[in-house]
Amino acid sequence: MPATLLTVTVAGQVNGLALLIPTGPEGPVYAHVQDWVTAQRQLKKPVKDISAKVLIKGIKQWAVFEQRQGAGTVRTVFKIT
Repeated sequence: MPATLLTVTVAGQVNGLALLIPTGPEGPVYAHVQDWVTAQRQLKKPVKDISAKVLIKGIKQWAVFEQRQGAGTVRTVFKIT
């Protein structure tokens, strides 16, 4: 199942879940989201799947990963097609 990297904006909370809205152009397409996860782990960058904690407006299937970067946290969002 191909996965497309998305740029999103946080729009608040809905029923305790973070609401994300896709903005900007879509990024690279991966044959499977696991390809990206494997690449991150090979670079010794641990990632955590937080897909159950977010909603993405207008997308039926998604995957969201969180990783620490410096003093902050980065969320990486994929649209599954």
